[in-house]
Amino acid sequence: MFTRGIDIMQKIKRKRYVIKSKFRFTVFLAVIILISITTVTAVLGMNDASGMTKQQYTQIRVYPGDTLWSIACEHMPDDMDVREAVHILSNINQISASQLYAGQIIKIPASAK
Repeated sequence: MFTRGIDIMQKIKRKRYVIKSKFRFTVFLAVIILISITTVTAVLGMNDASGMTKQQYTQIRVYPGDTLWSIACEHMPDDMDVREAVHILSNINQISASQLYAGQIIKIPASAK
């Protein structure tokens, strides 16, 4: 009886898989590889869509009496709304209007004017 159990185990171990359709198997492998690559890049954060060019800035000095509004009027494009320009300047420099002081250096987008 013990030898019969060994024979059954050997038959189970000898089971081989046969690929019936090479095309379906290839498509299956390709899909699994694409899913794996997508998952790895999503987990590692490699799917950043930032551009190849880096935003260029010009630095200007703030003089007494300057406000973000006056700097935006002077240095930002004429067709841009001043409120939007002030918002952009405050975001770029991470400041608010009350944090602006004379002698401070702030960044202006180089393509502004």
